[in-house]
Amino acid sequence: RKVICYINAGSWEDFRPDAAAFTKALQGAGNGWKGEKWFDIRKLDQLKPLMAARFDMCKQKGFDAVEPDTIEAYNQNSGFPLTAEDQLRYNRMLASLAHERGLAIGLKNDLDQIPALLADFDFAVNEECAEFDECARLSPFIQAGKAVFHVEYKLGTDRFCAQSKSLGLSSMQKKLELDAWRKPC
Repeated sequence: RKVICYINAGSWEDFRPDAAAFTKALQGAGNGWKGEKWFDIRKLDQLKPLMAARFDMCKQKGFDAVEPDTIEAYNQNSGFPLTAEDQLRYNRMLASLAHERGLAIGLKNDLDQIPALLADFDFAVNEECAEFDECARLSPFIQAGKAVFHVEYKLGTDRFCAQSKSLGLSSMQKKLELDAWRKPC
């Protein structure tokens, strides 16, 4: 078994114990979740030590890997003029931080940048690719021998498991509240 540490690496959350460490200048527009704001990922010098501390916590707690969330700010209304290149630099910085600590790292949801980031990430995590008819875009990970962990919230397993199995994804249905309930394919 491998244990993966969830880290919000792309947006500030007012309820995290380290929330005060993120200056207002790092915080952009809200990302749709209560108490969350996108990071200005162009400010690598400020974000790198903060993300390193979070990854250190994962390592100290005995996790095998990290799952950085909200790492696709460049194609969102972040409040900053972010580019795809900004996102690539930030995501590669996260991958380096993980690998420096002996942790694997998953690319979460950033489908457009899979070709550019495949070599930097050890697995992929995806939410709702079946709902949006995007699961085949994760195939480069499978072809490279890297796992893809996929979850659907609104669709029942009868609507996505056949395709997930044919693509080689590890898929399940969960409730959006992310409680213990799950229904794997």
